[in-house]
Parts: sequence; structure tokens; C-alpha cells
Amino acid sequence: MRLEDVSLLFQFIGGLGMFLYGMNIMADGLQKSAGDRMKQLLGYLTNNRFVAILVGTLVTAIIQSSSATTVMVVGFVNAGLLTLGQAVGVIMGANIGTTVTSWLVSMSDWGDALKPEFFAPLLVGIGAAILMFCKSRKKKDVGEILVGFGLLFIGLSFMSGSIEPYSDAPIFSQAFAVLGRNPILGILAGCIVTAIIQSSSASVGILQVLAANGVVNWNSAIFITLGQNIGTCVTAMISSAGAHKTAKRAAIIHLLFNTIGAVVFGIIMFVIFQVWSDFAASSISSTQISIFHTIFNISNTLILFPFANALVKLSGMIIKEDLEEEAEVRDAVTHLDDRILESPSFALETVEKEVVSMAYLVRETALTSIKAAMTGNQEAISNVFKNEKIINTREKDLTEYLVKINNTSLSDKQHLVVKNLLYSISDLERIGDHAENIAELTQSMLNDQIRFSASALEELQTISNKVDDAITTAIEAREHGDIAKVRLVLEYEDSVDALEEEMREAHIRRLSNNQCKAESGVIFLDIISNLERMADHAVNIVGYVKDEI
Repeated sequence: MRLEDVSLLFQFIGGLGMFLYGMNIMADGLQKSAGDRMKQLLGYLTNNRFVAILVGTLVTAIIQSSSATTVMVVGFVNAGLLTLGQAVGVIMGANIGTTVTSWLVSMSDWGDALKPEFFAPLLVGIGAAILMFCKSRKKKDVGEILVGFGLLFIGLSFMSGSIEPYSDAPIFSQAFAVLGRNPILGILAGCIVTAIIQSSSASVGILQVLAANGVVNWNSAIFITLGQNIGTCVTAMISSAGAHKTAKRAAIIHLLFNTIGAVVFGIIMFVIFQVWSDFAASSISSTQISIFHTIFNISNTLILFPFANALVKLSGMIIKEDLEEEAEVRDAVTHLDDRILESPSFALETVEKEVVSMAYLVRETALTSIKAAMTGNQEAISNVFKNEKIINTREKDLTEYLVKINNTSLSDKQHLVVKNLLYSISDLERIGDHAENIAELTQSMLNDQIRFSASALEELQTISNKVDDAITTAIEAREHGDIAKVRLVLEYEDSVDALEEEMREAHIRRLSNNQCKAESGVIFLDIISNLERMADHAVNIVGYVKDEI
């Protein structure tokens, strides 16, 4: 091999690297710019399959990878956040969204001003200047998008330049002629290349670079493109390996959807090429590949959309349902899955919901501890201890997941939310500890056969109601970002402080008048102290919410 050939090979590999890296940087910048808007897309994933298709299209257009979107879908299904019916729509939309990249690549066909070598260096220069000299996080995100966009086109230019000297080489025409004559071989080639590089966007981009240099004919390009759509399923299939059976079915649905579409269009195009053989042998341009890629994915969605439920049933025939496992998914301690980290905004939305879920469990535990203290119910005491173990497990799981999210591409506001969520789960866990303290005090009372007086029980009911108001309102403030509820929690906490002080004085008077035993007096004071601390942690939680509004 000549030194010149080695140099051109290195240029092609470097160009492919810049293309992939540019897509990655651009996707990161787009995700951070989208911020909360990206996060809100999760709320639109209803049982309306048409809406789910739009969400899948938008998400894929933003993160520049249908594979990443489908991997996230597998994660959502595995976590119990999406049903298979909802997942079908997102998967269909992901295939449409991936066509955006092919349109970016084909821009070089649209005139000299849109050729990569013309404006890409300018984009990188402007983007780099913004990253270096601007302090605003939003402007830096724009800088990232520009740098990524520029590198993507420079990479394409490098790949195109490395192939251009060989555009007349017989090996290309012979290879693509063979692939064109044998549709199965063409589909297999597209599938294998895409499976190896784990990106249909990149494999379509390589095909378009070859097309731009006039070395690809219609016959081979169509079948390779169909194969690329099957090859992109490999990433999700690999990702589902350690998932529940329902999540495996989501990956199977993706494979079925793309394979059925490729077979149907493959047969149609084979017939067309047999009738118009001259057309089949003619060269195809980069833009024409984009047009076919888009028509195929939109048409495939329109054709199979009415049969979405049939795809779900077919996936169930391939991967048999396990009712016990489904129950485990529903009863899982947390709905966290590393696959969702493909989109940090979605992951953050998921963990916020889990923090709220943990908060309601903490509230239930606090109420159960009060019930135990007032009734001496042994089952209530046991439930507090059981829930406290679950709360500790959730704190550990959520903390680990938040650390993972914090190491992804986030905006400054999202980093703040992650920090505040970490503080919030710590405060929630401390409320659980105080509930456990009350349960332990109650157990001690039962063991020593100690009872509170009627007036003490009445006071406990009064202060516990206020504490519950503070905790419940704090959770609602966290859930909805409501500043009015933040102020309300502060008022409740002031009431709890005043009640605790009054009750201490009243209880000391009862002790002085021999209205209750000294042992019960000490326990009563410890219980109201724990209740007051619960209200303090509720104030801490709304303080973090106020920081974000």
C-alpha cells in the first residue's frame, strides 16, 4: 500500500471521528439549550400514540440518535415509566427523527455556499470564541452547538476528500453493482456496518459521502439504507440484555417495526428496479438518499401505525410474558435506569418524580409513628421500622443516580436542581429517622407499660396535625414548584415551634401537679422534640425549592 493511500485512509478515519464527535457535541449543546423543555416532553407521553410519535421525533432530532432514543425507551419501560403501547409510538417517531442528520449531510448538494469547506471553519471559530469569552451558560450552549455543527461538516469534508481520488476506481462500481443485484446482500451490508459503528446516522452519512462522489448507484443505495434501519436496532437489543421481559419486548418491537418496513420497501423497490434497470444503475446523490430515507421512515410509520397493538402482541409471542416479573417491576423500590441517562433532562425528570414518591412514603411513615405513639399499636411500630429501611435504601439509590446525572451534560439550572435534590433526600431521610425515634420511644412505653394522659394525647394530636401539614405542603411545593406553598410551610413551622414551647410548659406543670409519671413526661418531651425537628426539615426542603424558582 502506498504512503498516499495510508494517508487518505487516516484522513477518512479522522473525518469519521470528527463527524461522530461533532454530532455528540452538537447533541449535548442542544440538550442543554432545550433544558426544561426537553424534560417536559416526558409529560406528553400519554396513551395517545400520535403524541408519542411526535415526542419520539423531537427527542431524536435533539439528541441526534434514534439508537439512543430507543435505548432510553427500553430504560423507561424497564423502570415501569412507559407501557409498551406508549413505547411503540416513541419508537416510530425516533425513526422519523433520525432523518434530520441525513438532511444535514446532504446540504453540500445545495450549492457552493452550503458546502462544508465553505462555512464549517467559520462556525467552529465563532463557537470557540463564544465558549472562551462568554460567561453566560446559555451562550456557551450555543457555542457548543456551533462547534459541533462545524466539526460535523469538517469531518464530512475530510471523508469526502479521502474518497474523491478513488471515485473512478473499478472496485467501487463493482462492489455496489454486486450489492445492487442482490438485495439481501445489500440489506445485510447496511445492517452489519450500522451494527458495528452503533449509529445509523453515521452509516447513512458515510453512504451519502460516497454518493456525493458519484460512486453509489440507486440500486445498492436503497437496499443498504434499508439494512441500516435494521442495523440500528442492535444497540437497543444489546441494551435490553439485562432488562425485564417487558423492556426486551420494547427492543423486539423496534426490530419488528424496522424489519417489516425494510422487507416491504425492499420488495417494492426490487420490482421497480427490475422494470427500470437503467434508473437502478444510475448514480444517486446525497440529497436523493435523504429524500428516500425520509419517505421510507414516514411511510413505514403510516403503514404500521394502525397495527401498533399487533406489534405489541407479536412481541409478546416472541418474548413470553412473566406475570411475577411484571409485579416486581410495578413494586420496584425506584424507577431508575441507567439507559435513561442517554438524555440527562429525562433522567432528571424521572429522579424528581422518584424524590416526590420517596417524600410521600416518608410522610406516611411519620403519620404511622404518631399513630403508634397515640395508640400503642405494635403493628404500626413494626411498619415504621420496615418503612425506614425502605427510605434508607431509596436515599442510597437516589443519591447514586443523582451523582451519575451530575456527571452528564446539564445546564447550570439543572446542576442546581441536582444539588437541591441531594439535599432534599437527605432531609427526607432525617424525617424518617425522627419517625423511627418516635417508634422506638413508643416501644419503650409498651415495654414499661407507660401511658399518656388524655390531655397529653390531645396535645400530641394537635402538634402532629401541624407537622403533617408542613410535610405535605413541602412535598407539594417540591412537586409543583409553588412559591405560595413555600410561604405556607414557613407559617406551619412557626406554629409548630410555638406549640412545642407551650406543650413543654404545660407538661412540666402536669409533672409538678403529679398528673402524670416522670417516665412518661420524658418520653412525651422527646416525641414533641422529634416532631418539631420534622417541621424544620420540611422548611429546609422548601428552601431548596425557593432557590430554584
